[in-house]
Amino acid sequence: MSYRQNNVLVLLLSLVSIAFIAFPASAEDHLGGHVGFVLPLLTNTDGKTTNITDHFSVGFPMGITVKTTDTLAFDLELVPSVDHSHVSLTVHPGLIVGIRPNLAAGIRAAFDVNQDSWGFTPLLNRSFSRGNGTAFFTEAVLPIRFQRTAAGRHVTSIGLGVHFGFGF
Repeated sequence: MSYRQNNVLVLLLSLVSIAFIAFPASAEDHLGGHVGFVLPLLTNTDGKTTNITDHFSVGFPMGITVKTTDTLAFDLELVPSVDHSHVSLTVHPGLIVGIRPNLAAGIRAAFDVNQDSWGFTPLLNRSFSRGNGTAFFTEAVLPIRFQRTAAGRHVTSIGLGVHFGFGF
């Protein structure tokens, strides 16, 4: 399967996934959001591992969350990122599932704008309630990306990062 066919397949699977989570609106639905920052700690691309000191970058995720049940939420996150050479943007829709109070797991699709890169990001989130409907949180993220280099080679990268933020 070609790289372009893979992109089309991921897009179609994402659209199908969204169709399955489109629940009817009701008074119990809850709209929220979050802002924060994310630091990629380690990244392995094509067999080469770099850490935060080798290639410092920081992202500033902001998201809109629709909580459809007590344990399921759809979250649309936009992540502008900055490093020493450029600014990028990742569109990051996903599903978050509550495991127990203040602990959730999820997965996000990842589409890097104006780049030959796409993938997904599993996550584990721990929140600390402030008691007024807001919370601080920390999240471990495992971004997995499929990329095409300038030379036309296809490479996969996998990383480990930490996301800190404020939810409301």
